[in-house]
Amino acid sequence: MRSVVGAAINTPVDGGLAASFDDTMIEGGHIEKASNMHLPITPDNVKGSFKVPLYLKNGLDPESRRKDRIKRSRKMKSLAESSLSNIAPLTNVRDYYYYGYIGIGNPPQKFSVIFDTGSSNIWVPGENCRSSACASHRRFNKDQSSTFVPKNQTIEIQYGTGFIAGNIGSDTVQVSSAVVLRNQSFAMTSVEDKTFDLPRSQFDGLFGLGFTGGAEGGIEAPVDAMLRENILQDPLFGVKLYSSNNKGKGEISFGSYDQNYTDKLTWVDVYGDYFWATTMEGIFYGDESINYLYGADKINNITTTLPPQAKARASRKALLDTGSSLIYGDPFTLAAMSIRIGADPSTGEIPCSSLALLKPFHFILGGKPFTMNPDEYIYHDEESGSCEVQWMPVSEYLWVMGIPFLQSHYSVYNIKDRKIGLARVIN
Repeated sequence: MRSVVGAAINTPVDGGLAASFDDTMIEGGHIEKASNMHLPITPDNVKGSFKVPLYLKNGLDPESRRKDRIKRSRKMKSLAESSLSNIAPLTNVRDYYYYGYIGIGNPPQKFSVIFDTGSSNIWVPGENCRSSACASHRRFNKDQSSTFVPKNQTIEIQYGTGFIAGNIGSDTVQVSSAVVLRNQSFAMTSVEDKTFDLPRSQFDGLFGLGFTGGAEGGIEAPVDAMLRENILQDPLFGVKLYSSNNKGKGEISFGSYDQNYTDKLTWVDVYGDYFWATTMEGIFYGDESINYLYGADKINNITTTLPPQAKARASRKALLDTGSSLIYGDPFTLAAMSIRIGADPSTGEIPCSSLALLKPFHFILGGKPFTMNPDEYIYHDEESGSCEVQWMPVSEYLWVMGIPFLQSHYSVYNIKDRKIGLARVIN
C-alpha cells in the first residue's frame, strides 16, 4: 500500500508549485520577500485600501510630478484592491495531501498548513519546540507579533498517526488577502512526534475546518469564527482538489464557490456538531443490486419507519476529509469490494491490465448516489507500473471519504445551514 499521511480512528485522521500569499512568493519551501513585506495588517488593508510607497521619475517638473503621482497612486490602489482574494491556493504532494499558506501575527509570519475538514484546531510549531519535526519547519515567534495574546492554557491532540502538544494563544490569522480572523485562538506546539518530520510532512501545521464541537481545548473553530464575524460573502467555502495526473493543484474559496457547479451540486445534510459528516446508506458496484456496505441492508430495513432524525442517528456515517490520503472504512466492506474487482484484499494490489474492465462504485451519502470511476478508486503508479485500490480498512464504522473521493468531486461546505454540496469534477 502507499504510505499514508493520516488514518481515521475515532477522531478523523489527518494526515515546485508556487503559491502567492500577499507580500510573499513561496516556491519549493523557500520564501522570497516582495517589496511590501513589511506592510502591517490593518482594517484598511483588509478592506482593500493599501498604503503603497510611490517612486517618481527624476527630471519631471513639479506639475508633471503631481500628475504622475496621482496617476501612479490610482494605478497602485487599483492593483492593491484587485489583488484582494478569498482564494487559498493549494499544492498537491503526490496525492498524499494538499497544503496552502496562512499568516499569523502582526506582521504576519507565514506557515504552510493542511486545510483539514476532519479537525477543528489551528496549530503551528512554537518557537520553544525542540522536536525534530519542529526543527525542520517554520516556528512561530510570539515576541515578533504586536497582536499576540497568551492564553495560559495547554493543549494535546492525538491524531490516528500523529500527536502534538503545546500552548494556546490568540492572534490575527490571515487565511487569504480578503479573509482575516481577529483574536483567533491557535496552538503553538512544544512537542510533535516524528509523523510531522520532513520529508514526509512538507507542511508546518494544520488549519482545521471542522466545527467548534470538534475542537480541542474549548476554543472556537475558525469556520464558526468566520460565521460570527461575518467576514465571508456567503457562509460557505468550496474545495477543488486536482489529482497529480490532472492539474496537480487545488484551491479553497472562502465565501464563494465555483459558479460552474451551481446547477450541478447535490446537497446532503451534515450529521452532528463536530466535523463534515453525513449518513452513509450503501455502496453499489456498476448496475448490480448488491449493497456492499456491511450491515447496511439490515439498518435500512429497521429504520424505514423511523422519523428522519432517528434514522440518521441509526445510520452509518461518512466524513468528508480533506486531510486524509485515502478512503477508510470497515474491513468487511472493503474486503468484499476488493474481491469483487479482483484486488488482493490484504495488500490492495490489482493487475493494471484489469482497469479497462472495471465498473464504477456508487456511494450512497445522505441518501443520494455519488460515483467514483475505476481510474479514481485505483491508484496507478506509472513509475513502478503497479496498481492498487485507494482504500484502507480501519476498525471503526465511521467511514472517511478522503482525497481520492474529493478529487473526483467538487465540494461545497455551507457553515450556516450545515450542508455539503457535491458534484462530479468538470475536467
